[in-house]
Order: sequence, then C-alpha cells, then structure tokens
Amino acid sequence: VQTCALPISAIRTIFANMALTAIAVLLRILSNPLANVFQKQLTERSEPPLKVNFITFLLLSAVCIVPATRIEWAALPKEFWVWCTVAGIFGATGNGFLVKALQGGDLSVLGPINSYKSVVGMIAGILLLGEIPGLWGVAGIALIVGGSYFVLDTLNEKFSPAILRRKDIRYRIWAMVLTAVEAVFIKKVILYASATTAFITWCWFGALFSLALALLAGRSQSPLRIRRKDFSRYVWLVLCIGTMQYTTNYVFDRMNVGYALALFQLSTIVSILLGYKIFREQAIGRKLLGAVIMIVESVLIIFSK
Repeated sequence: VQTCALPISAIRTIFANMALTAIAVLLRILSNPLANVFQKQLTERSEPPLKVNFITFLLLSAVCIVPATRIEWAALPKEFWVWCTVAGIFGATGNGFLVKALQGGDLSVLGPINSYKSVVGMIAGILLLGEIPGLWGVAGIALIVGGSYFVLDTLNEKFSPAILRRKDIRYRIWAMVLTAVEAVFIKKVILYASATTAFITWCWFGALFSLALALLAGRSQSPLRIRRKDFSRYVWLVLCIGTMQYTTNYVFDRMNVGYALALFQLSTIVSILLGYKIFREQAIGRKLLGAVIMIVESVLIIFSK
C-alpha cells in the first residue's frame, strides 16, 4: 500500500508560507489606518492633499532605486507595462481622493466605508481575473451592509441617500472604487512579474501620475517643498504606506483579490480606535458594533477559503 504523506520539509514550507501570509495581513491591517492618521494630520496642518499624495509616492520611488537595479526590466513583456500604467492612473487618483476625504472627514467613519472595497474588488476579480467567490464569501460580503449601517447612522444624515451630499463621503467612495479596481490591475502586474517588481512600479507610476494631478490642480505651493515641522510625519507616512502596499502585493500573490480585500477590512476597528484616541471622534460604541459585524464578515471570508 502506497502512502501519500508529505515529507517534513514540505510541511514546514507550507506552515512557513501560511505564517508569512498571516504576518503580512496583520501588518497590512495596522499600517493602513496609521497611514490615514498621518495623512489627516498633514492636511489639518494646511498641506494640500494632492501634494501629500505626490510627496508620498516620490519618497517611496527614491527608496526603490537600489532594489530596482536587480530586476531585468528589458525581459518584461509589453503587457506588463500596460497594466502598470493603468494601475498607476487608478492608484494615484484613488489615493488623491482618499487624502482629500481625510482632510474634512472622520477617520472612524471613512475607515469603515472602505469595507465596501472588498465588494468592488470581488466584482472586478470576477470580471477581469475569473476569480469566482464561494457561498461563504458571498455571505460574508453581505454583512458589510449591515455593519456599515451602525457606522453611518452616527452621522447627521443617518444611513440614507442624503449621506452622499457630504463631500468627504463622496471622495471616500471614489477612492474606494478606484483603489479596488487598481487592486485587480496590481494582481495582473504581479502575475507578469513579482510582488517586489509590482511594488516598485506602483511607486514610480504613482509618482508620475500624482505629479500630473498636482500640476493640473494648479496649486501655487511647490509640490516638492516640505516644511521642517512636517518632515517627521512624512517619514512615518512613507513607512506606513510602503509597508501597506508591499504587504498588499505579497498577499495578492497568494490569494484571490476579493478575499484579500475582505481580510484587510479588519483595519476598520483600528481606524475607529485611532479616530477616538487621536482626533476625539464621537459615537464610538455604535461604530465598534458595526466594526464587529464586519469582522464576522472577514471570518466568513476565511472559512470560504
């Protein structure tokens, strides 16, 4: 009788990969809301949102110069560059809308709205990547609507169409949609190359298109000038954004986009707590209840795997 037992080395490799993926998901969950804190603080200190967006991409691009020398760029197909360009346009625009939303909105509200990103990402994954969600995945996504009710109901407009009149909500929705579609394009880039290569091109193309957005906005303030009092916040922002995007690519390389985006929504509870502790935002109890429902959604996504 033949056995199909895996060798010890293969089992260790499997568990090591699972552990690394779990660590990447955890870092992604923590780094994203922390980056939002620094983005919000900079805009509250009169830094234009599109300038914050551009400088973030620019500093990340500088960090990527050394690792980029180890990549054989000439060997990459033309389709790779097409997807990089499209991802860069969606990413720069989406992040610009995000920073603009944070300028005038509450972190504890705008963070949970991002939970709808997994829905957009799953739909885009079905259309562009052929990633079909399971029954548990669909059931988990459905809970997002229920959880968001408790969060959005804390606003004056309540959970109603009137909420779309708020500029911060509209900016956050645009950011959510654009970055959710961007995630699918990033997955395309990863399939042609690697998570590291996709990260480098994300930074470079993001810097290019975010500069274009800043120039089109016609701001009189130089997009390259960093005030001394803001320097440390930019450093922390770059560290958080870099960690967020690299771990995002790492996880995308190992699971479906829709499922990964759903897991990332665990950062919702971190956003709510940071909004309360740092910016003294109110109605935290109802927002946390909504976040718990969204966490249940993430658990269902995990079971669907």
